[in-house]
This record gives sequence, structure tokens and C-alpha cells, in this order.
Amino acid sequence: MISLIISILMYQSPTVVFTKEEIEKYEELSKSVNEGRLNDYSLQYPKYRFLQYLSSKGNYVFHGSNYRNIERFEPREQTLYNNELTTAVFATTEPIWSIFYAVFNRSALIGSFRNGCIIGRNKKYHYYSINESTIKNNPWTDGMLYILPKDKFHMSGQEKVQFDEWICNEYVTPIGKISVSLADFYFLNKVAVHKDKESLFSTWIFYKARTLLGYSRVRKYNNVI
Repeated sequence: MISLIISILMYQSPTVVFTKEEIEKYEELSKSVNEGRLNDYSLQYPKYRFLQYLSSKGNYVFHGSNYRNIERFEPREQTLYNNELTTAVFATTEPIWSIFYAVFNRSALIGSFRNGCIIGRNKKYHYYSINESTIKNNPWTDGMLYILPKDKFHMSGQEKVQFDEWICNEYVTPIGKISVSLADFYFLNKVAVHKDKESLFSTWIFYKARTLLGYSRVRKYNNVI
């Protein structure tokens, strides 16, 4: 039942079918991932498609950040999706979710932003909502998507419905990285705007409906979109 509700209230990850030509180019580009350097992406395909391809290989997780030169990730005290405290490095197998964290400028935050990639019925569902005060502050920037070794991480929970959240309780070194901008965020036109003092429950209930008008509201506040 919960999975069904999530599928109604949120957006499913895109189903990506790769052409033979894409796969050949992605395979060639993938060779530079394990070299631990900045990936020079110049293909004609959207970056999220390449990153989804990397994810499908099953060897990587992703971490998005405003900081462009992180050489090693350090476990820090943070809150899991279920509000439990842990000391860990966070990542996800869903690169689109990570891109959001790379291009959302945390220094522009005034209040709350709410987002997630939730696994339910063996599918992934997304939601992205930013409060009014923050969206007026133009909270976007260029960022970096870090590619991390999946074998260092484990899922933060084992529930039937949970966030696609992976954690590592030790230092971890990126095996690659790729720069991203707001134009690379697949769900850009699905970012909603919620009231400053709104409850999380209301944000979830009204999220999808708001996105039907939300794109114009985001454009109203942020000329870059």
C-alpha cells in the first residue's frame, strides 16, 4: 500500500534504453572513471544517461557536492532517512538524486528543502521541494558528482520501502568525478515550492500537483531556469 501511495505522489526514475552506439561510447569513457580524475564529458548525450549507465554496471555509488576538489570523504555525524543518527559517508546508486545535491547551493538555504529517492515495488521514485524563502534566493550553482566504489558501502536499511541511501563508516576515496550544472538535473521541471512553515506531510501530499504549476514559480524567482 505504501509503495502504491508513493508511486502516485512522486515521479519514477526515467527508464533509459541505451543504443548500441551509446554503449560503445560509454564503455570507452568509462575507462577513465577508475583513474580517479575529472571525467572530461563531451558526448552528445545528456550526462544523466551516462551516469545511469555507470549505475547499471553495479560497481558504483554517487555523491553530489558543491565542493569540487574533495580528495577523500570523511564519515560525519548525520541523520539517516529514518531519523537515526549515524557517523558515515552518504551516497546513492541513483545519480540523478546526487546531481540535485551537486547543483543545490546549500549556502543559499533559508529554511528547508525536501527531497528524496525512494525505493518501492523495485522501482525508484523522486521528489524535490524547496521552501519559498530559499527559492527566492536563487539556490543554484555548478557542482561535482563524485563516483565512489560501491563495495565500500551498504544500504542504510533493509525495509521494503526506503530511501536509496548507502553509507560507509570509514574514509573513502573517490575513483572518479564529473562536473555538473543545473541543466544536467533531469527533474529540474519537477521542483516544487512549499511554504516556509509547512509540514513534511503536506509537502508530500501536494508535491506532484504543485509541479504542474511549480515550474513557472521556480522560473519566476530564478532567471537562470
